[in-house]
Amino acid sequence: MPSPAAMVSQTIGISTVTVNYSRPSVRGREIWGSLVPYGWNKQGFGSNNEAPWRAGANENTTITFTHDAEVEGHKIPAGTYGLFYAINKDNTGEVILSKDSKSWGSFWYNPERDAMRANIQLRTIPMTERLTYEFDSITKNTAELLLNWEKKQFPVKIQFAVDEIVIANAEEELKGPLGFTWQGYASAANYAIQNKVYADKALAWIDQAIAQNRNFTTLSIKARLLKEAGKTAEADQLMKEGVAIATENELNTYGYQLLASGEIDKAIEMFKLNTQRHPQSANTWDSLGEGYATKGDKKNAIANFKKSLSMNPPPNVRANSEKFLKQLGAM
Repeated sequence: MPSPAAMVSQTIGISTVTVNYSRPSVRGREIWGSLVPYGWNKQGFGSNNEAPWRAGANENTTITFTHDAEVEGHKIPAGTYGLFYAINKDNTGEVILSKDSKSWGSFWYNPERDAMRANIQLRTIPMTERLTYEFDSITKNTAELLLNWEKKQFPVKIQFAVDEIVIANAEEELKGPLGFTWQGYASAANYAIQNKVYADKALAWIDQAIAQNRNFTTLSIKARLLKEAGKTAEADQLMKEGVAIATENELNTYGYQLLASGEIDKAIEMFKLNTQRHPQSANTWDSLGEGYATKGDKKNAIANFKKSLSMNPPPNVRANSEKFLKQLGAM
């Protein structure tokens, strides 16, 4: 029975890792120390060097990185590599990345073409009939590549310098069409602020965005940057200017951001302002109700949710108001 081809990918930040491989089955065979010999072995064909396991079947198992990465602490340039493993009787092993990625199996394995080798500790897992690669333990910067077959798992840690990659990518994109839009600069600045990196670049980018379009979004991003830098008075002044020109949705979103950060009274102030500017919008009254509910002001919360319902709100707003009224024992 042929071993079917397969592919698995994982995105980390804006970088992608892709493994292309073939999936042999156990089919009742003894795998470790038999079908897959322990250690390094001469294949009796090709280069006849002592070689690791092909980590799959048929042609090379390959791993591709769209950006420079670290594999088990080893720096690996972006590109495609042959992926090999060696396994020992004591459940230790090695992972090998080779600059040769187009060979058949490991018959032509050449140690001089290694991009890296690292020791790994295998794990015992429930029976897995067909060889499978997957990704797990995914964080902002890292993931674990897992090879699962029979009752063994081969874990390999992969890491990207996500912030550096994203910022470098933003700089390149801003040299193109995005550089002619305020949204491009605002998005780059917003990423830097949210991740607390490259404050100097963020300031230059958001100033460029403001020069192109002085709106609530650009002003609020710069206000956050100034607040992070301890320039509270300047930040407050910019937010005041931004609030004055905010749309209904922008002001509503800002109110919820304030709620999430624990600034409940200020959030209620924004929600109130929105009801004054947009008194015919059921959503503004619903949001004001949420502000009061969060504060624990049951009376005002109920009044505003009922106000929202009296205006024949859209289904999502109606559902939210009714949910809160039930929670408050008013429905």
